[in-house]
Amino acid sequence: MIRRRSDKEMDKMHQANAIVLQTLEILQDALEPGISTSELDRIAAANLAKEGATAAFKGYRGFPASLCVSINEQVVHGIPSPDKILENGDIVSLDFGAVVDGYFGDNAVTAAVGDTTPELEKLLKITEEAMFKGIQAMMPGNHVSDIGYAVQSHAERHGYSVVRDFVGHGIGRALHEDPPVPNYVQGGRDPKLSAGMCLAIEPMVNTGSHEVRTLSDKWTVVTEDGGYSAHFERSVAITNDGPWILAQPRTVYSEGAKVV
Repeated sequence: MIRRRSDKEMDKMHQANAIVLQTLEILQDALEPGISTSELDRIAAANLAKEGATAAFKGYRGFPASLCVSINEQVVHGIPSPDKILENGDIVSLDFGAVVDGYFGDNAVTAAVGDTTPELEKLLKITEEAMFKGIQAMMPGNHVSDIGYAVQSHAERHGYSVVRDFVGHGIGRALHEDPPVPNYVQGGRDPKLSAGMCLAIEPMVNTGSHEVRTLSDKWTVVTEDGGYSAHFERSVAITNDGPWILAQPRTVYSEGAKVV
């Protein structure tokens, strides 16, 4: 069942998402060679406590941390550990969620640690652009498949593949709600977009094949061929005028708009 949120509910989701994006900015500032992924998790949890929010991920289906940290060929759901130390040249997906008054926020960024290469800079740039292409498609009257088409076509135009085993999702009073939001085009009928729908748009883009597998920890997802992967995410509300990126003050997103 697809739920549509009121303006009051969207304002609560804005609060949660703003805290998430603020935390991600703090985490990006902390990225440096030698830091452990468990220290990043500690920083994230401390900022949540400071802001009076609670963690969306910790305990979700047994996940043991507040933050997902996925490095290089890891696609999503990497578990923080004191033994995982970031190295110069790594790229790191930081996926984070918060709850404010029962409403969820969920966002992700991928960033480089120290020096990087033009090839990896391009991967990050194109993946983030693909996310915003998907957000641009979130107009009332369009369909969920229009989001997937926008993401997939942009990524594949630049020689990358889009993960199919994991997709975006509705969000609101739960972390994952209907509808699923694939980052690629599927056949058959799919839901029409309308005002009040809130969706998490999160392309996962690989340098090689789209095939992935889950490690023995039952959480960490990696590329099957060992290629690099990038992941960006924003929670977005559909208004009568178009998409509102919930982490930002209320405004309609359009191509060329200033975004965080």
